[in-house]
Amino acid sequence: MGRESSCGQYYHVKLYCATLPPQCVRSVYTSKIISSDKDLVALVFYGTEQSKNPRNSFKHVYIYHDLDSPGARRVQDVDGLRGEKGAQVAGETMGSGNTNLGEALWCCSNLYSDIKLRLSHKRLMIFTCRDTPHGGDSERDRQARTKASDLKETGVVIDLMHLMKPDGFDVSLFFCDVVSPPEDEAELGLQMEPCGKLEDLQKRVRAKEMKKRSVARLNLCLGEGMNVAVGVYITALQSRKPNAIKLYRDNNEPVHTKTRLYHTQTGSLLLPSDTKRVQVYAGRQIVMEKDEVDVIKKFSDPGLELIGFKPMERLKLHHHLRSAVFIYPEEEMVTGSACVFTALLRRCSVRNVFALCKYTRIRNSPPRFLALVPQREEVDDGQAQIAAPGFHGIFLPYADDIRTLDTPQLPTASEPQVDKMKEIVHKLRFKYRSDAFENPVLQQHYRNLEALALDLMAPEHIEDHTMPNVNMMDQRLGSLAQEFRDLVYPADYNPEGKTAPKRKPGGAEKKPKVEMSEDELRGHVQKGTLGKLTVPVLKDACKQFGVKVTGTKKQELIDALTAQLTK
Repeated sequence: MGRESSCGQYYHVKLYCATLPPQCVRSVYTSKIISSDKDLVALVFYGTEQSKNPRNSFKHVYIYHDLDSPGARRVQDVDGLRGEKGAQVAGETMGSGNTNLGEALWCCSNLYSDIKLRLSHKRLMIFTCRDTPHGGDSERDRQARTKASDLKETGVVIDLMHLMKPDGFDVSLFFCDVVSPPEDEAELGLQMEPCGKLEDLQKRVRAKEMKKRSVARLNLCLGEGMNVAVGVYITALQSRKPNAIKLYRDNNEPVHTKTRLYHTQTGSLLLPSDTKRVQVYAGRQIVMEKDEVDVIKKFSDPGLELIGFKPMERLKLHHHLRSAVFIYPEEEMVTGSACVFTALLRRCSVRNVFALCKYTRIRNSPPRFLALVPQREEVDDGQAQIAAPGFHGIFLPYADDIRTLDTPQLPTASEPQVDKMKEIVHKLRFKYRSDAFENPVLQQHYRNLEALALDLMAPEHIEDHTMPNVNMMDQRLGSLAQEFRDLVYPADYNPEGKTAPKRKPGGAEKKPKVEMSEDELRGHVQKGTLGKLTVPVLKDACKQFGVKVTGTKKQELIDALTAQLTK
């Protein structure tokens, strides 16, 4: 699976065994439909009794889905394999037979070669719970290793997603010679610990299928003649609804918009060289060429330039402007970058300092100051990487970005009130995880699309985790909320509703009418400001000067008064 790039398209083919939970396949399909609908995905089962592949050249290999873009029909096919009924359908359709991983790898190689498009990335994932797929058959093991080596030489990345088995999964018996080495130092390559839960398996699949792509590849200048190649990665990006695509009503093909500039007098087509840029300054139009504007916009060449180092305590919370970027070395651009970058990372981490740099992403972008905060590598119990080694680039504010606000003077809380609130905050604390709170609007949007595409009776219900769990909060707080209310609010305070204002005896008093003199009205007529008066005032003015009106609209009242006072 993959995404469109400048060198073509990037594709994955996935190889699954019959023990793979259908929920994982469904999750991959639905995520690809949403995020990368141009990716190509295939689902292949091996070790089956039935064979289904071109000309049935490979025994016990069943191509359940050919290499193609995932769609609603494929999701429905995978849903048919879920549960006991799905297992029965899979047994009747494919069955269980001899295992020959080499034949399966050869079949997947043919799937790649049958695609006539330019491939920029190919990944193959093997899901299995058997550490010796051929039961000790050395000839089949040799064939599988040979075919895996051929695939890796053609640029195919092979990953192992192994599942838990009762007596443990030993990757050193066979699969350590099959899977690909890590693509860079940030990846662990073959992970030794198997997945025991479906959630762990899906997490590992998502980490592998998402290709990390840098938004920029720049030189980090450490001094005169000392440059290190680095990549800039976005750590957080706001999810939005996809933009609407305009379709031609006759054939539902996407409509492509083209813009042309024409001369207003002659109607001739204008070339880019015929247009100028204008900046209004002091009431005059300053005309500039496009090249002149580009020179004005250019501050410096793209790159990162080291200015110095500062202790970590100099970095304050209020310096946060936007989400940080992640800086990682690019060994392919400049040899030795990873070694120098690692040494810099270690020394900054040991000395607890951050590097101050000037950052220019592209040629015409204004420079920003970045604080490069070091981060060492962290792995979980399953040896899966949860934090990559590198620098977090914190965007530092300019002086104009920090404002002095006039805060209103409010009553200061007493010490007992502060202590009671501290108890409440302590009771309601929890460990925050960004992935635990999904955007309910986006989730409902995609559930509606899924229900429409799969012909479901109703969209799947989503739970809005952004709403507070009132019952759990009340259970944790107990009597603390009432104690805090007694300390802060008066005894008759009602938080559930507002008390209605009391009416005065005899009803509400009417506002006195404001009479206007004839001179004031004539002044409004001359200035054209009668429209600023309210309708009741205009009606009273008409009655005061005996002006007859046929309607009650504001413009009719203004016209009548204007006609009367301009005689």
